[in-house]
Amino acid sequence: MTPAARISAAIEVLEDIEARRRPVTDALKDWGLSHRFAGSKDRAAIASLVYDALRRKASAAWVMGDGTPRAVVMGMLRLQRGLDGPAIANLFSGDRFAPQPLTDAERQRLETGSLKDAPAPAAGDFPDWIEPSLRRVFGDDLVPELQALTARAPLDLRVNTLKVSGREEAHDALPHLGAVETPLSPLGLRIAPSEDGRGPSIQSEPEFIKGWIEIQDEGSQLAALLSGAKPGEQVVDLCAGGGGKTLALAAMMDNHGQLYATDSDARRLAPIHERLTRAGVRNVQVRTPRAKADAVTDLDGRIDLVLVDAPCTGCGTWRRNPDSKWRLRPGSLEARLKDQALVLDRAARLLKPAGRIAYITCSILPEENDDAVAGLLEREPSLSAAPVDQILREAGLPQLKDKVRVTAHGLQLTPARTGTDGFYLSILRRGT
Repeated sequence: MTPAARISAAIEVLEDIEARRRPVTDALKDWGLSHRFAGSKDRAAIASLVYDALRRKASAAWVMGDGTPRAVVMGMLRLQRGLDGPAIANLFSGDRFAPQPLTDAERQRLETGSLKDAPAPAAGDFPDWIEPSLRRVFGDDLVPELQALTARAPLDLRVNTLKVSGREEAHDALPHLGAVETPLSPLGLRIAPSEDGRGPSIQSEPEFIKGWIEIQDEGSQLAALLSGAKPGEQVVDLCAGGGGKTLALAAMMDNHGQLYATDSDARRLAPIHERLTRAGVRNVQVRTPRAKADAVTDLDGRIDLVLVDAPCTGCGTWRRNPDSKWRLRPGSLEARLKDQALVLDRAARLLKPAGRIAYITCSILPEENDDAVAGLLEREPSLSAAPVDQILREAGLPQLKDKVRVTAHGLQLTPARTGTDGFYLSILRRGT
């Protein structure tokens, strides 16, 4: 397919998403099934165009003065891809399979359209109804912080210290990937995003199959490290899901002590068993809930650390999932807040005296972060939030102090400040 034909296809997919209000993955899959002539490179390039358009949906519409998929793709090509008017006109030529030629009005907007006077939701590409919440966190930094969430995310790997001595050994075994060391996590390797959206097939690498590396954003790596899990402890990963942070905790514990992995949804636990075996983990006991029964009731009052990787809106991962921000609704936020309160109350019951909760979200909304923690502190007076300086010092990462955004009860990682997804962490300690 020609570049212009790929543009036409991207517009078609975006029209389908808008008309049927469906996830981008479903729309891209259906397009591929109905256009089997398109090769893998074509499909990847089209997906990249669609995701970039969703990343810049509001700002592109503002620049073009029009929110149609065609206009959004034009605005994205200018804002995200850096193309000028003549270059975009060449793609919108009206030739076979190319989009219709630019109108005079479109040419004018491409020449003169600007974000200079755009309101924050347009300049930062986020739903306008969450602006008051985001201003509570970011203040005058709101627009640059949210603009950083429109960039493509890199592919980060975590080196598994149960299998290799350190990231240097893994790095040296993967020279063909062009990976570099992550700047903040001592266990991370980073692969820059490609222009066409096609990343390397990490799962087929021998080092992945042998369990040397795992795919994990640097922010998620840091959140696990900051939880402070230690060898010999009794630890519960209460929202383990597929086991990404479970694997990180097991490596931190050097397979000593006991780590219980569970989740309210048994289906989410399905991948964890194979991953544990591949990573060489021996200290994890997977507790699968049965008929909605609590799988860790016998552990109440016995646990040193409870990791709560809480269900949330996921707005800290908008770099990777840009369509989710436009599907976010107040009702879905309210549902997540109820889930978070329930899981935090459950975590508190597991703690022994002097035990601690590591509360983590991939969110930048204060309602899901500091407000959720404040609610638990009010319900459980025996708990207190650890100072950020202490959290960083005990994790051996004091250098993060100048990078993270310190909040009332924890810390916030963001693409603008730490180059990671948007993760929140709070450590809550129970008195003796």
